Amino acid sequence: MTSASAISAPARGRFLSPSNQRLGLIIVLVCQLMVVLDSTIVNIALQEIKGALNFSATSLSWVVNAYGLAFGGLLLLGARAGDLLGRRRTFLAGILLFTLASFAGGFSQNSGELLAARAIQGVGGALASPSALALLMTMFRDPRERTRAIGYYTAVSIGGAAVGLIAGGVLTQWASWRWVLFVNVPIGIAVLLIGRLALAETERHTGRFDLAGAILSTVGITGLVYGFVHAASDGWGNAETIGSFVIGGALLALFILVELRAESPITPLRLFANQTRVASYIGRLLLVAGMMGMFFFLTQFLQGVLGYSPLASGLAFLPLTVMVFGSSQLSARFFVHRFGGKNVLLVGWLFSVAGLLWLTQLSEGSNYASLLGPLMLFGLGNGTAFVPLTTFALADVEPENAGAASGLVNVMQQVGGALGLAVLVTVFGAASGDAKKHINPNLSPAEAAKHIFVVGADKAFWMCVLLLIIAWIAVAVLIKKRKSDHQIGLDNSEIELDVALSEA
Repeated sequence: MTSASAISAPARGRFLSPSNQRLGLIIVLVCQLMVVLDSTIVNIALQEIKGALNFSATSLSWVVNAYGLAFGGLLLLGARAGDLLGRRRTFLAGILLFTLASFAGGFSQNSGELLAARAIQGVGGALASPSALALLMTMFRDPRERTRAIGYYTAVSIGGAAVGLIAGGVLTQWASWRWVLFVNVPIGIAVLLIGRLALAETERHTGRFDLAGAILSTVGITGLVYGFVHAASDGWGNAETIGSFVIGGALLALFILVELRAESPITPLRLFANQTRVASYIGRLLLVAGMMGMFFFLTQFLQGVLGYSPLASGLAFLPLTVMVFGSSQLSARFFVHRFGGKNVLLVGWLFSVAGLLWLTQLSEGSNYASLLGPLMLFGLGNGTAFVPLTTFALADVEPENAGAASGLVNVMQQVGGALGLAVLVTVFGAASGDAKKHINPNLSPAEAAKHIFVVGADKAFWMCVLLLIIAWIAVAVLIKKRKSDHQIGLDNSEIELDVALSEA
């Protein structure tokens, strides 16, 4: 995410030479790959992490959520820091924090240390990512060169999650789960050293940080997520569960009051006055919730039920990646222009729902062939819906709110993944707990464990389906067709910019 001023703010000093431009682009792309990759790289290592650090089946989701919550919750504050302190300085500070947290996390001896490291990684990513895109926009002044650079950035953003799954498999199988964190250290050091030479500082602006808004929103959402996860293990009537929901809800209510009165709110509430944008926010929140749930449970299914190695588990997601990338390109270049943004969004969404419905048919006797169809359908649906969903999120936004609007897209994505996964883990915990009570005593311990997991995952996939149907209805009702919907596909450079902004 970046602000409107970030796109036009001049770099201090002379223009960058072509060689420094290329070097700067590489630095930005590596940064984006790191922060996107770290959302998924731990998924493949979860089984090993669970055993090594004594996580429970439900608390394991915090390894993913600790990063996503800190990253998503502080993105807007990170972008503001770039405006006020200088984007090169903020970028380097974020990379340094991310690298140090990765180094410490690799040495974690218990669950608390790992979760703290993951959260600090998220803070570093929230500082580095928005400044990285802003620096890219100032490096390339020629429209064609800028469009080409944004195209590379978009490809890295889309493919980073899949690269994370594969890289996680390689590192976990050939080295150790700790290397899914250690791998960031040499990369981070290289980015810091080269970035100091290749990146120029941008103009600093005056203003204030909305620190209160950032803290209230992040801690409030964390309270809700903790409540869901705690309910999965200790029940809905547990005092700590209830207290988490009450505190989380109260902090979010206070956040709204603070934003209404803040001089420079981190989340301008007027962005929610447009029903098309509201529908796109809801849609992204729930679509990402379903996607993160699928990654979380399928990686464990591949390893725990089918007996796949970490590397094989990562490679198993390649068909989904190919479908996402291919269908997103077709959506941007052809489908939206020909059929209209809303139509493409709704049809693509139905493919995603169909893929998740298919996953509810998995059993202990399933094989990879049973997964291939659902993976491809889900990838086709997400890729097709991705571009119009992003564009609707930026519909009719005033120039002065462009940065906040594009940042809010990614906040919804990160928060949706964390909050959605918490809900799905709660459903999984309740269903698997009930299955454990009624387990066939003639089953071996290994067979019983597989059956309990499959029953819980099945209910979680059904909840994914429900979330996506709710989002589909919201999109169908709230987004109004306009003649301009067919113009979304006409300017590919603008689409690439919108997508890049949403992924930053």
